[in-house]
Amino acid sequence: MNKTSLNILRNAIFLAFGILLLYLAFRDVRFNEMISILKGAKYSWVALSLILSIFAFASRARRWSLLIEPLSHRPGLWNTYNAVLFGYLANYALPRMGEITRCIALSKKEKIPVESLIGTVVVERAIDMLSLLLIIVLLLIARFKKFGEFFQDQIFQNLSEKTTGIMGGSALFWIALITLTIATPLLLYLFRKQLLKLKVIKWIAGFIRRLSEGMKSVSRMKRKWEFIFHTLFIWSNYALMTWVVVFALPEITGDLKFTDGVFLLVIGSLGMVAPVQAGIGAFHWIVSTGLQEVYNVGETESMAFASLQHTSQTLLVFLLGSIAALFLFTKIGDRKQLISNEKEETDPQSEN
Repeated sequence: MNKTSLNILRNAIFLAFGILLLYLAFRDVRFNEMISILKGAKYSWVALSLILSIFAFASRARRWSLLIEPLSHRPGLWNTYNAVLFGYLANYALPRMGEITRCIALSKKEKIPVESLIGTVVVERAIDMLSLLLIIVLLLIARFKKFGEFFQDQIFQNLSEKTTGIMGGSALFWIALITLTIATPLLLYLFRKQLLKLKVIKWIAGFIRRLSEGMKSVSRMKRKWEFIFHTLFIWSNYALMTWVVVFALPEITGDLKFTDGVFLLVIGSLGMVAPVQAGIGAFHWIVSTGLQEVYNVGETESMAFASLQHTSQTLLVFLLGSIAALFLFTKIGDRKQLISNEKEETDPQSEN
């Protein structure tokens, strides 16, 4: 089986998993009632949510630029912003594909080594995961009685059971894992001279070196406080854009406070991390489950909220991501091309 066939098969598996989750989430939903709820929604609140999303996208682009600057490159904010949006769009083709795609897009536009950009994205994602974990801890400290049981039963316990199910209690599995862990570095050390002569190893070594340079960009960052500000601003906007959608369906979730919006953000983020395209299915399931378990919202009503939240963001990403692709891969909006055209128009000799 060639590489293209493997990619198609992998995409199909991820998509099938997402469809399965969608089925599980929607199987008991009364669609006529859900459509009626969505028709009566106050879409001005959804519009506000989308505006807050755009602010978060712009802030994320600026934060990424701050990570890149220590690498002796100063990418334009416009190109960085478009690369971020195109990356979000790529996530609908393959989970986590957007992280690589946005690096390739910005590399093409700004002539920055892809490996270095990947290093900055690794740092960025690590900081986002730490931020999410910190929010979860603070949320549990503030409202453990309300949210603790959900996290314990629906997330931590399920994750523990699935991990145990995958690994099992087989002694053979653990013996093989320990043997592999010890043998691999030993073999690499013994045959290091022969391995270093191979071209593929030299390429991997160069890739790792540039990757580490990108990851070290945080320590050399000049505007660390601005980086921290953008991190706080991004997550604040994420929480707000989730919370305001509550007011689009006031008869269902109108009494939810900002803390409840943070809870929905957290569980929605966990759904987006799932290995399916842009959290399709996983987001719907976990958000609707959270509303049912914690707030006693009906299954149809909770799914209406999850669908409104996810669909509105999806449409925004498709629109802005498609526009971003035009600016990244065509001459539309190319600053150098525009400057060249302006010079040709103002240069009298160009008419001769």
